[in-house]
Amino acid sequence: MKTTYLLVALCLTILPRISWGQDNRPNIVLILVDDLGFSDIEPYGGTDLQTPNLTALAKEGTRFQEFYNNSICAPTRASLLTGQYAHRAGVGYFNVNLGLPAYQGFLNRESRTLAEVLKQAGYSTIISGKWHVGDDYDQWPAQRGFERSFNFVGGASNFYEVNGPEQATVSLIRNNKPFYLPKGRYLTDEITDQAIGFLKEQQKDKKPFFLYLAFNAPHWPLQAPEEETQKYKGVYRGGWDNLRTQRYENAQQKGVFPIGQAIAKKDTALQHWDKLTYDEQQYWQRRQQVFAGMIDRMDQSIGRIRKTLKELKKDKNTLIIFLSDNGAQGGDRTRVYTARNTETVGLPGSYDVQNSNWSQTGNSPLRSYKDNPYEGGIGAPFIVWYPKEVRANVIKKGVGHLIDIAPTLYDFAGATYPEHVGDTAINTLPGLSLRPLLRSDSNQVDRHVPLFWERAGNRAVRYGKWKLVSLFKDGNKPELYNIDEDRSENNNLASRYPAIVKDLEARYKAWAEENSVVDYKRLKTNNQFR
Repeated sequence: MKTTYLLVALCLTILPRISWGQDNRPNIVLILVDDLGFSDIEPYGGTDLQTPNLTALAKEGTRFQEFYNNSICAPTRASLLTGQYAHRAGVGYFNVNLGLPAYQGFLNRESRTLAEVLKQAGYSTIISGKWHVGDDYDQWPAQRGFERSFNFVGGASNFYEVNGPEQATVSLIRNNKPFYLPKGRYLTDEITDQAIGFLKEQQKDKKPFFLYLAFNAPHWPLQAPEEETQKYKGVYRGGWDNLRTQRYENAQQKGVFPIGQAIAKKDTALQHWDKLTYDEQQYWQRRQQVFAGMIDRMDQSIGRIRKTLKELKKDKNTLIIFLSDNGAQGGDRTRVYTARNTETVGLPGSYDVQNSNWSQTGNSPLRSYKDNPYEGGIGAPFIVWYPKEVRANVIKKGVGHLIDIAPTLYDFAGATYPEHVGDTAINTLPGLSLRPLLRSDSNQVDRHVPLFWERAGNRAVRYGKWKLVSLFKDGNKPELYNIDEDRSENNNLASRYPAIVKDLEARYKAWAEENSVVDYKRLKTNNQFR
């Protein structure tokens, strides 16, 4: 009998050490920021900004030169969260219902979210931040697989509350219940603190976690803590013309833009910095100081998340992905919401909007802005960090797309993507796992089909080195660019290669039919457009 007790005691001592049944799959932190331009962070050329935490992730991980989003908030989130093209997921235009399945404005049930699939695979699922893919209660994160949720539902939010709960301007939801941002509290900090609280709470689950951290920053309104704004006092006195060129040169030096390729042609609608009055220059400097402060505070938040992971002893087994939902905001250089603008830009009560003057610099060296299919609208920073597999300080051409994120995460998580849920047939995934590329010496995804875009009648196709672009306002006249030689899209080759144009247009037509993409002109004619 004594021998039996000794054997039992020995087994109890050994079992924890050999960790039978222990789940060693990686935790996942997916970080999405809003309206961040291609060179708006230091690893992509924005050395005027202080982003030490993103710089560390880049040096210890892998960056892509060419990673694509959907050019604007809601369609990007639809693709990111489901792995589908936005129309197939039900958000082909925005978070408004245009009366057609591909344009219903919220995620459909045929498209499973990352949270739904990973939860089924044994992960704890968490969101903190912006949602924007379903306004109604049954479309909220908690109803789409997130076990712990803190978010605002729509497309933008003040960063400060200026009223009390009775007249709140910041509408937040925590686990399906209203949440009020205290006065003086900065939204980026609250999003971060809620995520940290959820991570600590998740410890008791004894399983890996998936955290979707969706910052509002640096989306308008331009608001930042004054201490961050003052960090950048004097930094932007040289103006946007000089800084745009400097960032172009920096991007080449850092390897995220090909050496020898030209910068995109200057937007002729922009003012020349040296023709502004002194007071005008002071005003525009202040605006960019605030924008930089928003990015700075967001970067600090990423540092706080990483510190928490280390405290929880989860830092060495966590995959971190960072990207932006679209390029920097373009548009009217004087656009402000005057009815809501009662303070100096950056302070609570202000409501200023970023625009083309500084945003062409934000997207440098690429062309155009948010909500356009040129590279400045759909090209994003993309950083992947996971020292167990992902190589340090590596830059790949990449040519990745949002639709690749879901299969990549399911690959790392060992998750099975369903064909059916109940009686509902689930949309198949059109993207590819990036995991083999991240682990290998290869430079880009071996993709045998094109990538496609459509938003408000603006279209694009990317297939190999060729990219076809057509804008609704120009009657969808085709433009053709060789991205391998001209990522700035300065040289339209459509007239020189009509056979390539014809081929890409045919491929686009087939994709549009498969994904229920409706001609934008017909949407407007039928008064379905809002």
